[in-house]
Amino acid sequence: MGSKLYIGQKVRELREEQGWRLEDCAKRLGVSISYLSQIESNQRPVTPRVLVALIDAFNVPTELFEVDSDHRLIADLKGALAESSEGGPAVPLAELKRLATAAPTFVKRFLALQRSYQRLNERLNLTDEAIALDETAAASSLLPYEEVRDFFQDKDNYVDSLDTAAEDLAELVKIGSGAPLESLLETYLQTALNVEVRHSAEADVMRSYDRATRTLSINPAQPPTTRSFQMAYHLVSTLLSTEIETELRLSGFRTRAAVDVCRIGLGNYAAGALLMPYRHFAGSARETRHDLDRLALMYQVSLEQVCHRLSTLQRAALRGVPFYFVRLDHAGNITKRHSATRFRFARFGGACPLWNVHDAIGAPDRYLIQVAEMPDGGRYLCVARSTTKPSGSYLVPDRRFVLGLGCELRHADQVVYSQGVDLHAPPARIGVSCRICERDDCGQRAFPPVDRPLIVPPHERRVVPYRLPSRPR
Repeated sequence: MGSKLYIGQKVRELREEQGWRLEDCAKRLGVSISYLSQIESNQRPVTPRVLVALIDAFNVPTELFEVDSDHRLIADLKGALAESSEGGPAVPLAELKRLATAAPTFVKRFLALQRSYQRLNERLNLTDEAIALDETAAASSLLPYEEVRDFFQDKDNYVDSLDTAAEDLAELVKIGSGAPLESLLETYLQTALNVEVRHSAEADVMRSYDRATRTLSINPAQPPTTRSFQMAYHLVSTLLSTEIETELRLSGFRTRAAVDVCRIGLGNYAAGALLMPYRHFAGSARETRHDLDRLALMYQVSLEQVCHRLSTLQRAALRGVPFYFVRLDHAGNITKRHSATRFRFARFGGACPLWNVHDAIGAPDRYLIQVAEMPDGGRYLCVARSTTKPSGSYLVPDRRFVLGLGCELRHADQVVYSQGVDLHAPPARIGVSCRICERDDCGQRAFPPVDRPLIVPPHERRVVPYRLPSRPR
């Protein structure tokens, strides 16, 4: 155990779920009542021996006691406080850690409140902008997507009920048998659902279904990987509708729009899980050392689909390398973001200009590799590549994106993109976004952080025309 592990809140919750008194639980763990009481109040860390006893006594997976969730809470809390700061002093990191470990439920409620405030503020800003431009911008349309992003983040981008059901369905469809994927899906749609697939669609319609004729129309201008994905989506949205609706009922979304958006997201998730069944795909990922091109060829899917699937391999006892996955357009807007790591993405504003995803825009169809360090000291192997989705028409511009995939450096030896890279060289020092970045000496700052006052020397000019006071520890 590399660092002290304080998990008092989790231990208390598990004990209370079992209905055990303090003395009963202490006896099962083989520790004194006072020691267990100190563990639950986070006055004492858990030793490796006690951790094993906890896992055995409560019959829970080891992953339940991992500290990554605490790190995410601390990072989110730090960002939320910075966003809502009015120039006051920053909260010391030690206080944030105590809050995250001792009162995680309170922290989550606070974060939900801050997100509501931030969304309302964004909505007001967009409304003001729309009025100034004399346009009718539907600012409220941003809100459901933020809710859905939080939903998947809280689940670590893994939905077990859907993933296992999709894996069972893949056996019935005979995914991985070596037959052309499109043919397999078309055949199963016909035999299992009596749905005929026609390769015809209008303009930018990728998929449409006519209930009366039981006809699924797929746009033939799309690449084969996209056509297969659209057929897989129709399969899972029909055959796994019970699992999808159950997840939606448990989600607690506040708006109908968020439910509708998440239904699409869960359908996309299940489609990816169908085309790349968990156990088989996880094995292939290990064997190929997560070679994106080889995996795309093996499973007849796109690079983006492979990247997204790799970020979901978080099944208990069968976990893959924890990856983050992000997709950006060429203006730098993040259009997809998923993370099974501590790597944090900006909720609002632009991403760090020193991150290699921006360089990939000017290097089409090439892999760019970067060893990067975040302000919290976490180091990552960052892979970036631009990709194009053809429109199928000279008159319609292709859609261009940048894909970013990365893992913590401790997993780099399991990733083919570390080959030939000096993992011990000084890393690129990147951040989340300028307004919450802690770095005092970055020459690429677009604007100052929101939680610290500025020092503007009257007789001195540097690359960044102000200085920042030291952040309290």
